[in-house]
Amino acid sequence: MAPGASLMKRGENGHGLASRWYPETLARRILAIFENRHRIRFRQQDGIQFIHNNADRNEIAFFIDPPYTVAGRRLYAHSQIDHEKLFYEISLARGDFLMTYDDAKPIRALASRFRFDTYKIPMKNTHHEIMYELLIGRDLGWARKPLQLSQDTLLEDLQTHRNAGSQALY
Repeated sequence: MAPGASLMKRGENGHGLASRWYPETLARRILAIFENRHRIRFRQQDGIQFIHNNADRNEIAFFIDPPYTVAGRRLYAHSQIDHEKLFYEISLARGDFLMTYDDAKPIRALASRFRFDTYKIPMKNTHHEIMYELLIGRDLGWARKPLQLSQDTLLEDLQTHRNAGSQALY
């Protein structure tokens, strides 16, 4: 963690996790991770080297969330990476990938140079201001399609997962 950072205890304005995330969205994401836990592996190692070592494996999908280029120095103790090398190595990978980055001109230039698709998505910062993040991949057509979920469908799905999850967890 960066100097001055801490684990979230009370959240912003004493609202805990609800200060930054919607509980329903967080629950849905946790359940999705739980359902796919056998397909997910986390590694604590040099990510660029891992991509290089596994570039020929088309059964691997990479999710890459490097430190922001602008705010990274403030947010992370280890924020310096070779962004150009990261783009180069992922361009050689046979497996699919999704990167998230801050929407910065140098990152857009790298994405263009390597002929990657980009899509700008809104997010909220700690002050609930709308900011934009950049999705980067080979084909982000799926991200441009509107979601077809209604609030009722979402609540029904959560209830179904909650019931199934409680049986599996206990």
